[in-house]
Amino acid sequence: MTKRITHAALLTALALIIFVLEAQIPPPVPIPGLKLGLANIITVYAMFRLGPKDTLAILLSRIFLGSVFAGAVSAMLFSLAGGLLCYLLMLPLRRLLSLRQIWVCGVLGAVAHNLGQTAAAILIYRTFAVAFYLPVLLLSAVVTGTLTGLSAQYVVRRMEQREQNRSDMEKERPD
Repeated sequence: MTKRITHAALLTALALIIFVLEAQIPPPVPIPGLKLGLANIITVYAMFRLGPKDTLAILLSRIFLGSVFAGAVSAMLFSLAGGLLCYLLMLPLRRLLSLRQIWVCGVLGAVAHNLGQTAAAILIYRTFAVAFYLPVLLLSAVVTGTLTGLSAQYVVRRMEQREQNRSDMEKERPD
């Protein structure tokens, strides 16, 4: 139990650091909501390594604390809508995808995140005009989601290998 909580806390801190650092990077294109989404590497990793409950706690903590630390509390609703839709999509994907397909979760999660943020913007601003950003956001989601998904897949597979090696070494160790 303590190990699980510690692992989740470390991942939350790492996701926050990534989120805050990424907020300092100027967007490559001046389109609201367009960013790399590097903190999603942690979300995808947590979903496949820790499970849904810990992932949700990490995600909600990152969204809340990230918004406070970045001074963008008004943007919290957008992050929450995108993050929760991404999370809900990842729930069934974690059972359907193999370790070689985790990158797909990154892509589809990024798409879901942008759809959730756009839906929130439509509701908050009471106009469908913000939906005109959607094609560019979805295209960027495929590119950045592939990057984050492949990164998470690499880390998950390396951790699996590390645990397997540790297990093998313990079997070989004389008592």
